[in-house]
Amino acid sequence: MVAFGLCTLAILSYNPIPNFFVSFLENRHHTYSPDSILENATPKRHPVKYVVVLAGGIETDVTLPITSLLSDSTLIRVVEGVLIYRANPQSKLVLSGGSGSESCPEALGMANLAKSLGVNQNDIVIESDSRDTKDQARLIKKIVGHKPFILVTSAHHMPRSMALFRKQKMDPIAAPANYVVTKGKIGINSFLPGSGALRKSEIAIHEYLGLVWAKLRGQI
Repeated sequence: MVAFGLCTLAILSYNPIPNFFVSFLENRHHTYSPDSILENATPKRHPVKYVVVLAGGIETDVTLPITSLLSDSTLIRVVEGVLIYRANPQSKLVLSGGSGSESCPEALGMANLAKSLGVNQNDIVIESDSRDTKDQARLIKKIVGHKPFILVTSAHHMPRSMALFRKQKMDPIAAPANYVVTKGKIGINSFLPGSGALRKSEIAIHEYLGLVWAKLRGQI
């Protein structure tokens, strides 16, 4: 058992292994581009009225600055959402996430960052009751209905998110952010074990188990 555990740890610590599985998730949907949407524009899908950003974690220590309070994934998602919001005039920015502390749920922390980045408070819609992606799909449907909207979340989380929202008969347009596998120069470090590769392995296992669990429960 010890030998098996060590072998498994070693395998998951090498970048090529988790990179393969994570990139399969991240490449399921293309990066959002307003220009590419416009090239195939229809009155139904563009411009959109809502830009929905899903939370990805927050610290409970409210004394931290907002850039440290939000997790890296949440921070990147909000910035991406703000950029897309600005590219879609007259749109609303829907920030969704209820985890965290009672005094500062994820959505509220995200809203504080969005306002700091210049988003009009009147254009921000907060959904702070959800506890997971399934809840977010159900609660956001009450806000956006069946109208097309842009969905912003981490690239590896996008396949499960899109499936959950579509199960609710909604019409999301994927806008993946926070890629963890990128194309770059391959060096010797790419083949050495490291904690970064373990983090990618954790992401892959979490997402694939999430997809299986959602499928078994009829959520997707």
